[in-house]
Amino acid sequence: MSTETAAAAGEAAVPPPAGWEEARCRVYAVGLSAALAAVARPLADADGHTLAEPLTTRTDLPAFPTSSVDGWAVRGDGPWQVVGRVLAGHVAPPLESDGSTVEIATGAMVPRGTTAILRIEESTRTADGRVAGTPRPQAEWREPGEEAHLGEELLPAGTPVDPAVIGLAASCGHDTLRVRRPPRAALLVFGDELLTSGPPGAGRVRDALGPSVPAWLRRYGCQVRAADVVGPVADTLPAHVAALRGALANADLVCTTGGTMHGPVDHLHPTLEALGADYVVNTVAVRPGFPMLLARLADADGRVRFVAGLPGNPQSAVVALVSLVAPLLAGLTGRPMPVLPQVTLAEAIPGRGDHTHLALARWDRVTGVAHPVRHVGSAMLRGLAGADGFAVIHPGTSGTPGDRVPFVPLPLTPGERS
Repeated sequence: MSTETAAAAGEAAVPPPAGWEEARCRVYAVGLSAALAAVARPLADADGHTLAEPLTTRTDLPAFPTSSVDGWAVRGDGPWQVVGRVLAGHVAPPLESDGSTVEIATGAMVPRGTTAILRIEESTRTADGRVAGTPRPQAEWREPGEEAHLGEELLPAGTPVDPAVIGLAASCGHDTLRVRRPPRAALLVFGDELLTSGPPGAGRVRDALGPSVPAWLRRYGCQVRAADVVGPVADTLPAHVAALRGALANADLVCTTGGTMHGPVDHLHPTLEALGADYVVNTVAVRPGFPMLLARLADADGRVRFVAGLPGNPQSAVVALVSLVAPLLAGLTGRPMPVLPQVTLAEAIPGRGDHTHLALARWDRVTGVAHPVRHVGSAMLRGLAGADGFAVIHPGTSGTPGDRVPFVPLPLTPGERS
């Protein structure tokens, strides 16, 4: 429909597209303003969540002096008379007099009065059973607070919880963590022309996004069940409205594929209008990936949900995921805005006029060099399957070999940190 026809029909003119960097910042800020509520989770259930408050220690780490080696805790000069033994998990009685020692295990509490620890392999026994040897000059134990002091902040809010974080929390005395849960996501696939099995043919194409978008969302930390993937949805406005309303009932984010244009069977915009959604971003000046959108819906009770409209072309849909969905999810979970690494271009990459160009590339993390890949049309997935992410070519520029440019990495494993 032409601009003149649209105006005659009483439709609002489509706003100019947002700049790519502006769009990322805008959706992150909106996500952060709607960050998921903090909840307490047992350590065993916190993996994949995000710290909602800083992790502080409930004690000095270590809480008491602990031996770094198996050996002898000695007092004064040797040889030393053996007066006992102390193992990990027990309170050690003090060494009361010079010339005394207790056998000590690694990790055991160092007795008060200890002046040195003699390693077991560097000790000998005298004929009368005393211990002899020369302790090393450095202390062979860990002092209280050597790793952290009581109340010290160990990790900031917004840190993804992984096994290392869980172990650290346990070591400093936590049984639960205040976290933000992983967002719940759903996917609606639009397009009567799509096949869900077998090879394409007879004018119909195979749906590549229904199976792949949930996997991308999981790698960005979302929870997506098989029942949350619906489609292809019939190309009618009532079917679209019903499908989106149903998906929003349980999801924090609903992604849709296709229907982001204004063609005769593109019903996403009328559906969003029918549900009372507000646009956060309505089209972004980026290629590939045009057009994409992010909309916001707020219930009377204050609950906020989001709809990300992904283009129907597969590579463009992934560009929409890295451009809008990734920063939105970072905001919803209270994580920092993803910082893009810099790479060096190995080859020339053309610009796309006044649009940002996201160019698929392999990234050599050792050398920091990005190599553009082939087969990168909007409808192609072959190049994507061999790429590590997208080199960012800013509007009005082109990339030449040796240029340093931002790079948008694809998430490689579930829960990978940004």
